[in-house]
Amino acid sequence: MKNLRITVNGTVYDVQVEEVDGSAAPAPVQTAAPAAKPAPAPKPAAAAGGEPVKSPMPGTIINVNVTAGQSVKKGDVLVVLEAMKMENEIKAAKDGKIISVSVNKGESVDTGTVLVTIG
Repeated sequence: MKNLRITVNGTVYDVQVEEVDGSAAPAPVQTAAPAAKPAPAPKPAAAAGGEPVKSPMPGTIINVNVTAGQSVKKGDVLVVLEAMKMENEIKAAKDGKIISVSVNKGESVDTGTVLVTIG
């Protein structure tokens, strides 16, 4: 057995791999490299002085509960994000006022996309 450490998308995995006798192992199969994913369009930068609330995972925005200028309290649901058939409530981490809303209902987002900015 060999112990290996593999990093996939920034997540580290410790795995054990068993070495097998070369005569019994099937020939390795070559596969084509996956096609490069086009770069996403840049999002508008967060407003100066505000704290951006970013998407924790890729998914689809199914509801935007706030508008620019609205006051929010810590724990208020700002956006509902659907990922892997589950609805995830993205909540305010602090009291404040919504400076900007950067997403719309039905929009697909990647991890780290700025959803709203709280000032």
